[in-house]
Amino acid sequence: MKLLAIETATEACSVALYLDGEVREVFRLAPREHARLVLGMADGLLAEAAVNPAQLDAVAFGRGPGAFTGVRIATSVVQGIAFATELPVVPVSTLAALAQGGCREFGWQRIATAIDARMDEVYWGAYACVDGLVQTQQEERVCPAGEVPLLEGEGWHGVGSGWNAYEDELKGRLDSAVIDSCGDCLPHAQDVARLAVAAFDRGEAVSAEKALPIYLRDQVVHRPAAK
Repeated sequence: MKLLAIETATEACSVALYLDGEVREVFRLAPREHARLVLGMADGLLAEAAVNPAQLDAVAFGRGPGAFTGVRIATSVVQGIAFATELPVVPVSTLAALAQGGCREFGWQRIATAIDARMDEVYWGAYACVDGLVQTQQEERVCPAGEVPLLEGEGWHGVGSGWNAYEDELKGRLDSAVIDSCGDCLPHAQDVARLAVAAFDRGEAVSAEKALPIYLRDQVVHRPAAK
């Protein structure tokens, strides 16, 4: 399985190449530079591995939620590659990728993700890590930090910028104290890639035109035209 993955939904810009179980990644903390960097990062990874885009089995991207501009960049780049090569696309939740990073890096098994969505709100999700891959435990949503769904049980860990911005409000929604949190953790393309491979094997790839972003806060995106 050969798969290229892109994640640009936060201030981090990353590209990963999955080659039959091996994952190579380029990761940069580069706010507002994603559009300038991402294609070069992808070309560099492919060239280093001597892989032509047409030799890939699929491409994947972090579909959001996150910064609207960043999510659109990943979507458009992956769609462009897919249209040019007629490859299938695997959209992966940015929140799930963030949780997958917590599972990969820290070995955490129950992970509550919160990305700061501004306006006193967070993009929220809850996951369990099973056999090395995260599974959704609550529907993803955007809501005030103090109104995220209650989490029951022990052993929850927090991941994402929302834990830095709204730690007290989020902890107040837990049945028990968070063991630990990583408010500086960001989503990585390597985790998008791992989740995408599993999704591809489940038959969840789509055509390029159906590879769409997920904003959650759609009312902000679809503003009425100015008069």
